[in-house]
Amino acid sequence: MFNGSDFPKSLDEEVFNLWLENGRQSKIGYNYLLIIWDEYESSYRPIYAERRDEIGEYEPYKASSGRESLVAAYDLYSESRVI
Repeated sequence: MFNGSDFPKSLDEEVFNLWLENGRQSKIGYNYLLIIWDEYESSYRPIYAERRDEIGEYEPYKASSGRESLVAAYDLYSESRVI
């Protein structure tokens, strides 16, 4: 996933699927998986959100001036990309 020059590096599909499962199985009622790029660690990390408006708390990748930036957001249950 996330291959090409629009992304900092690729993400293993198995890791992505594990993140989806972890979000679905959480006792907290998460609905969204946010894929965050950590500039200092040079790695992706998952953030889970209950509400869609929480996605806007992160600056988009390539427009971010901070350490963390949003690469993509997915609905945990339909697996459709929302951002």
